[in-house]
Amino acid sequence: MISKPVFRGIAAAAALLAVLAACDRNRGPDESLAAFTAEEIFQRGEYELEATRRSENSVRYFRAIEQHYPYTQWARRALIMQAYAHHRVREYDESRAAAQRFLDVYPNDEDAPYAAYLLALSYYDQIDEIGRDQKVTEQALRAMRRVIEEYPDTDYARSAVLKFELAFDHLAAKEMEVGRYYLRRGNYNAAINRFRVVVQDFQTTTHTPEALHRLVEAYLSLGLRDDAQTAAAILGHNFEASPFYQDSYRLLTGQGLEPEARGEGWLRTIYRQAIRGDWI
Repeated sequence: MISKPVFRGIAAAAALLAVLAACDRNRGPDESLAAFTAEEIFQRGEYELEATRRSENSVRYFRAIEQHYPYTQWARRALIMQAYAHHRVREYDESRAAAQRFLDVYPNDEDAPYAAYLLALSYYDQIDEIGRDQKVTEQALRAMRRVIEEYPDTDYARSAVLKFELAFDHLAAKEMEVGRYYLRRGNYNAAINRFRVVVQDFQTTTHTPEALHRLVEAYLSLGLRDDAQTAAAILGHNFEASPFYQDSYRLLTGQGLEPEARGEGWLRTIYRQAIRGDWI
């Protein structure tokens, strides 16, 4: 659950809530709210958020604070609450806009890490199934990295690290899906290009063992035995217990081959660097 450092509890008295509720809800912030203090309006906004769980009800009050009491601590808190309220009901564009406005106006505020995290979360929570366009995943990664780098000692950074890893894995999964599609249709060069991206750019994800195995399959299908053997050698060194290595080993030995680094292709370079430690 999203933490809410700006929540301070709903302490509005029943009489105050009744009076505020009498305001015309079909109109925007008007002079009737100006008769109440910023704190009273804020409390009503919190109440609406908790009682109705409809962002438009609560956001009306938070926006009224910005109109009637700008440049106050209540205006600052009302803005971050707008970002939270929108996110709570999955109004991600509106949440991002409010969070970004908070960061623009209050970049050094104690709630700036939370605003940055909300902004990143608004992208992360839109990451859909693997088959969809992954642009939002890339945006989530950039926003999570900002939280990690700019607010490293916060709980939000620690949460962002976990979500960054999951989003990173999601991008690798997309490459694997496309690579398997090409492999099934015999388009081996296109498949190799996808699996290569996983091995080179997403090597810390859970998809690397399968990517190496699929490279063995694709290279053997093309008759490129040196590359197939090298891919299997890397797979065996790093993931010997993986079922994918067992499958690759059977494929090679079935053709009288063994997993070993051979040739001078891109995989041989990875073998030298990652296994032997030769970086020159």
